[in-house]
Amino acid sequence: MRRLLQKWLKQPLINVANKYSSRPDIKRVHAALTDLYNSLITDPGKRGLIIPFDAATGKFVILSDQHKGARNSADDFTLSEKNYLAALNYYYEQQYHYINLGDSEELWENGIIGVTKYNKATFTQEAQFLQRNTFIKIFGNHDLYWDNDPLAGVVLQQIYGQPVKIYEGVILQTKVNGKPLGIYLTHGHQGDLQSDGNWFSKWFVANVWGPLQAYLAINPNTPATNDHLKTLHNEIMYQWSSRQNNLLLITGHTHQPVFRSLTHLERLYIDLETAQKQGDQQKIDQLQKQINKHVSKGEAQFTFPGYRPSYFNSGCCCFDDGDITGIEISDGQMRLIKWEYSAAGVPERIILDKSNLEEIMAGLAQKPQ
Repeated sequence: MRRLLQKWLKQPLINVANKYSSRPDIKRVHAALTDLYNSLITDPGKRGLIIPFDAATGKFVILSDQHKGARNSADDFTLSEKNYLAALNYYYEQQYHYINLGDSEELWENGIIGVTKYNKATFTQEAQFLQRNTFIKIFGNHDLYWDNDPLAGVVLQQIYGQPVKIYEGVILQTKVNGKPLGIYLTHGHQGDLQSDGNWFSKWFVANVWGPLQAYLAINPNTPATNDHLKTLHNEIMYQWSSRQNNLLLITGHTHQPVFRSLTHLERLYIDLETAQKQGDQQKIDQLQKQINKHVSKGEAQFTFPGYRPSYFNSGCCCFDDGDITGIEISDGQMRLIKWEYSAAGVPERIILDKSNLEEIMAGLAQKPQ
């Protein structure tokens, strides 16, 4: 019976989850982002930190949305664990600061005891950064427990072996060519009526969606989200960031990687337009072939009017093929990276996109669209 229900219901339920999982209201989202940002600037330490860094030498990696579970069929993190552990080992050895951008633990669908029991290896790896004072943990909507449960501090100390401060946001501050640049990081659920601490959404996930997902072995976090036009929530985040001065916004939450305000498909169209202007027929044919693959899957062609490179999204660490994505900041660059399994099953780091901070800064001088 279960296999029959999986065959009939799995894809329709994934489609429904993708369509209705987020209903952000633009005014609420923008107001929430502004409120948190102002709070961090005027009262640092209460809801988050301000961290100055040197653009040439500072090193940060931003990973989000692991959704660590209890190793049941609803645990979206299971296939990604080896990639995540390899990534943490790499960034620890390379002396990076690690910013965990929320929804690290799936505490809507699981109790904290089950999550801690089955994720000891990842907590141990994260604790290495904490011991070196290079670990920042930000809460999301699925691990809101860390922010609002009175026993959260005790549990965190038991997990990591020392006290852990939980934040809602962080602002990295640096200078690029003598001009100030801020990088504002938060999970990104703020202002979303179905995610921002809404009691009904948490009840529905815990009592309806979670058990159903476990029974049907559903993981809606497919790699195809790399190729889509931006989700509504990401578009709203971009609209807020594009109206700020010398400020970048990095969030998670949507599980859709965004780099310099563009998804992968949008980047292909931008690159195609550039190749056409340059008359590079070989590049045009290569890009058109990639685009045609997406269009054949139902993606509509579009004309992108222009953009400011002000918004980034780390994607997630629970794609259903085991891939994880994230954002690196180091050596005066920002990079969108992916860790994937090689043909031999070995985790490999892949750079999907990169840009110098000078280029990004120059792009911020453009007028918002």
